[in-house]
Amino acid sequence: MEDLSPDTGSADSEIYQTLGLKVLRKGVFKVPRVLMLLSSLLERSVQKNEILMEKTQIKDVVTIFHGLRPPPVSIQQYVDRIFKYSACSPSCFVVAHVYVDRFLQQTDIHLTSLNVHRLLITSVMIAAKFVDDAFFNNAYYARVGGVSKEELNRLEMKFLFSIDFRLQVNVNTFGKYCYRLEKESSDGLQIERPIQACRIKESWSSKDDSTTCASTIAR
Repeated sequence: MEDLSPDTGSADSEIYQTLGLKVLRKGVFKVPRVLMLLSSLLERSVQKNEILMEKTQIKDVVTIFHGLRPPPVSIQQYVDRIFKYSACSPSCFVVAHVYVDRFLQQTDIHLTSLNVHRLLITSVMIAAKFVDDAFFNNAYYARVGGVSKEELNRLEMKFLFSIDFRLQVNVNTFGKYCYRLEKESSDGLQIERPIQACRIKESWSSKDDSTTCASTIAR
């Protein structure tokens, strides 16, 4: 895989900085802006798709990624939770965004509130395995995501086969998705919620935890 490190001195260094992808000084922690922008983009996609499906009476294809009802956790809260507990690099969320687009392009599935959470935990986990030097096992990611280990194993295999195991993301594609996320800050909804300290739970919860780029919108 080509080096996607934001610290390579490329022409995209400034946008990597604004998205929070660059490595901070030792001992300095800051929630990367990319989390809020990705959450906002996905929220808009879900809202747009669900309104369109309701108006046109389009029936979505039900898959193992679909729940019976939307989880009581917002996309922003879920993304924040994954970042807090998975300890994966911020770049994984950009790569996961690429993977979700590839998945939607290869299937007849629409991004909705019933499937977006499972697609997120699955794609971020796969991205961490492919991009980062160190990562947790599936059982741990399952606890973070609020699903069982067996379910996450099935989701991972379904996702990988659906994208034909196309995990390679070149520097140009990575840069395009970064610019797309940055554009979200100027013309998209901005959803900002702080990460709250919490214990990992094994189920969905809305309570305080302490107890090419166009397909995401189009599909």
